[in-house]
Amino acid sequence: MAGSSASMVVALVLAMALLAPPGRADAITCSDVYGDLLPCVAYVQAGGSVAPQCCSGLRSLLAAARTADDRRTACRCLKTISARFPGYVSRANTIPGKCGVSIPYKFSPSIDCSKIN
Repeated sequence: MAGSSASMVVALVLAMALLAPPGRADAITCSDVYGDLLPCVAYVQAGGSVAPQCCSGLRSLLAAARTADDRRTACRCLKTISARFPGYVSRANTIPGKCGVSIPYKFSPSIDCSKIN
């Protein structure tokens, strides 16, 4: 069962990343979020060390989320994926610390993204 859930995570994130338009639009989208964090999937699934590309993607996402609306959108995207794959939330929440960055929220299926500024 864990193997099929892991495969679903990879397939979902990969599909969302592939659907992302090239470059960034003015407003951040879930495709942007998933594309930036695609290199993190291996760590979220299996643990071990966080790939440098994962940290780069997280930094890219943080840089792109310039406005409160962007940060709320990113939060909602991560909330959605957290709700679909709750077994991976705990490990996903260790990524910012391992990358030495701070994000304004935790990965959680229950976070209130409207309170993100």
